[in-house]
Amino acid sequence: MEEKRTEARSAPARSRDRGRATRLRLIEAAARLCGERPGAEVSVAEIANAAGAFPNQVTYYFGSKDSLLVHAAFLGLLHDARRIERIGRQAPDAATFRRNIARAVLAMPSLPSVARALAAGVSRPELAPVVDRHLQLLFRQSERFVSRLVEDRGWRARRPLDVEARTFWSTALGAVLLVRAGARGTVTDLDLAGALTVHDDPAPG
Repeated sequence: MEEKRTEARSAPARSRDRGRATRLRLIEAAARLCGERPGAEVSVAEIANAAGAFPNQVTYYFGSKDSLLVHAAFLGLLHDARRIERIGRQAPDAATFRRNIARAVLAMPSLPSVARALAAGVSRPELAPVVDRHLQLLFRQSERFVSRLVEDRGWRARRPLDVEARTFWSTALGAVLLVRAGARGTVTDLDLAGALTVHDDPAPG
């Protein structure tokens, strides 16, 4: 009898695990397809097929295709951000760090998808909380990275590190949105390195 009760209790847990696994496969498949075909439309059927799932599971787990694409866009961005961190750790000094980080971020393949996700958060209020959760995760991840780097290298920043992370990403993402909205020029016209105040001077200037 006790064994049956244990099996009954574990069934919902197994179902939740399967649900989480399916959800993650859908996000990863959408992120991969969007990365392979930047700017192209990706259908629900294509995403489901790539994830080994059914098309109706997109609606079941995410509510809409747009919601899934928001999750996928930020998954790609967080993966790119980790690669950017590796580039940042290789910099021998703060000036090189600022320059290399800015150049690498503006070349990230996930930026167009994230720009679409941000636009979706504006046009569809129900997606705004999803966008906000992912942005907060990005800001916290970046703040932790810079905090460790500053501590290890003896560098400093001229403003609080949470403000540093938010300012940098807001500048980068804002530049992409402007270009996509039709503003003249490209993201490379932006001095993104100037949005960082991390330095290794002997004393603040």
